[in-house]
Amino acid sequence: MGLLFLSLFSSLCLLHVIVILSKLRRDPKFSAHGPPTYPVIGCLVSFYKNSHRLLDWYTHLLSESGNQTITIRRLGAHRTVVTANPKNVEYMLKTNFRNYPKGKAFSEILGDFLGCGIFNVDGELWHTQRKLASHEFSAKSLQDYVVNTLVEEVENKLFPKMESLGEKVVDLQELLRGFAFNIVCRVSLGIDPCNLDPFLSVSSLATAFNVASEMCARRSLEPVFVIWKIKRMIGVGSERRLREAIEEIHAFVTKIIHDKREAIGKDGVILGEDLLTKMILAGHDEKFLRDMMISFIMAGRDTTSAAMTWLFYLLSRHPEAEQEVMKEVSFVEDERLLHYEELKEMNFLKACICESMRLFPPVAWDSKHAIADDLLPDGTVVRGGDRVTYFPYGMGRMKALWGEDRFEFKPERWFLEPDQEGRGGLKKVCPYQFPVFQAGPRVCLGKEMAFIQMKYVVASILKRFEIRPSSLESPVFVPMLTAHMAGGFKVFVRRKEKPIAKGPRN
Repeated sequence: MGLLFLSLFSSLCLLHVIVILSKLRRDPKFSAHGPPTYPVIGCLVSFYKNSHRLLDWYTHLLSESGNQTITIRRLGAHRTVVTANPKNVEYMLKTNFRNYPKGKAFSEILGDFLGCGIFNVDGELWHTQRKLASHEFSAKSLQDYVVNTLVEEVENKLFPKMESLGEKVVDLQELLRGFAFNIVCRVSLGIDPCNLDPFLSVSSLATAFNVASEMCARRSLEPVFVIWKIKRMIGVGSERRLREAIEEIHAFVTKIIHDKREAIGKDGVILGEDLLTKMILAGHDEKFLRDMMISFIMAGRDTTSAAMTWLFYLLSRHPEAEQEVMKEVSFVEDERLLHYEELKEMNFLKACICESMRLFPPVAWDSKHAIADDLLPDGTVVRGGDRVTYFPYGMGRMKALWGEDRFEFKPERWFLEPDQEGRGGLKKVCPYQFPVFQAGPRVCLGKEMAFIQMKYVVASILKRFEIRPSSLESPVFVPMLTAHMAGGFKVFVRRKEKPIAKGPRN
């Protein structure tokens, strides 16, 4: 009798679990096309199985979803809604912007590193910094300073370094990353870290930024969020390395601030167009300055270098596109290469840059956190506290957005239909379909400067050098805070003996 009762009780319990699971799978709070999700553990099993290929796993799930939105539930964390639907992206980044701030969870992950910098805060503090930064980025003095810095770094450091390589294999990703780091340090701090000096090793500051960026990214990818908090509390592993890197970065930037303040105090005024000088003269306190500078360095050091690295890779695999870029570049004399009107004419180069970022966006995904319950335009239920992630990497691979040839590198897709005189102008693609610079109130302030930098650097290199990969293996896209190519991009660099032949303008 006892065994019969136990068997009946066990069967009822199993039936109860099955009913709960079936209800959960039908519950609108769970995506019909999300991974298998269960009470308590959520999708922990599937997440672990696919942890080595999260980007492609998410992309597959999104492509199978009728509304390009899925829901992920992980042990110890709020639900995550991942979307590749442009209407949802516009809704969260613009229409209902106030309900989707960065949120406490995001601030916790990057708080030790970025503090209260512009990319890690919300509300009034964000608005104040945004207004200040917007004013500086729109100032012609800063724009001219960026242009002059670009010319000096390319002509006096990047080119000599490339010419000194001979037949050696070089990691183009590291070379471009060092170049971008130099630029952003000069523009933000007014210092030259000499990253490209052939007689100096990679600066310890750059290394510290690399470590801090990687360790913070690991926090966000932990299957169980509490793990990194425990590691931080006891100071072991990746958290110990992160703490040491942050201490070095904070000490370095704080010293720069002190030195500049002393110089201003002695001379009464200091000549300089860098952001730090401007903000010191505006009277901001030390912590504010430190966090702002670190945020700007983080934003500028890897994004443009990553975009250019993948562009050079794609051009090496598509010689016909490289030839089109070279034809465009051939019309511009060296001394006019940085003139705005000349750069504006380089439509095919811009199309190549956009197409490269569509396939390999510098920021693969970006998350906000819902303040209150909401309903996205595609009908997805959002609860207060949920993480809501828009997914540029997956969006660039959605058939509904880019067609059957979505996996192909085709710069032509960015042009309007050709007119009688040749190729049409560039299309105006919706920023919520192509949110590589974000969009809405938080759209990247340095977007235009980034295009100027990338166009100038890529055009300058292609005019003088031939870049060829040392291996035919397909590289691996790694999403950290900013994405990069696993193992770098190893290439041979050869200076061109003759100027490239001029072709007809389209």
